[in-house]
Amino acid sequence: MAIGSKELAPAELDTFQDDKLLEELRKAKEELFNLRFQAATGQLESHGRLRAVKRDIARIYTVMRERELGIRATPAPVEVPEKAAKASKKSKKADAAAEAAADDAETTEEAK
Repeated sequence: MAIGSKELAPAELDTFQDDKLLEELRKAKEELFNLRFQAATGQLESHGRLRAVKRDIARIYTVMRERELGIRATPAPVEVPEKAAKASKKSKKADAAAEAAADDAETTEEAK
């Protein structure tokens, strides 16, 4: 494996959802842009990192294409544990109450 790409092993990429995979691709492309900029200005310390990031990008594109063709399976969505689901329901209720209060405030201001 290339230098610096230990966090993006092919086995780990298989576990990512499509949106997480796109986020990793965006991060890798941004890092490649910054590395190229550093190379152009003479500030790049590790030239091997350029190669590693390019390989990471290619690896991500490969996983995405294989999923598109049906060669690799898309991971099943992870179910939310009950405690987290209850907490999110509470926060949704709090958000709804805050929104209702804001609407009431707007209604009273319009009535004046």
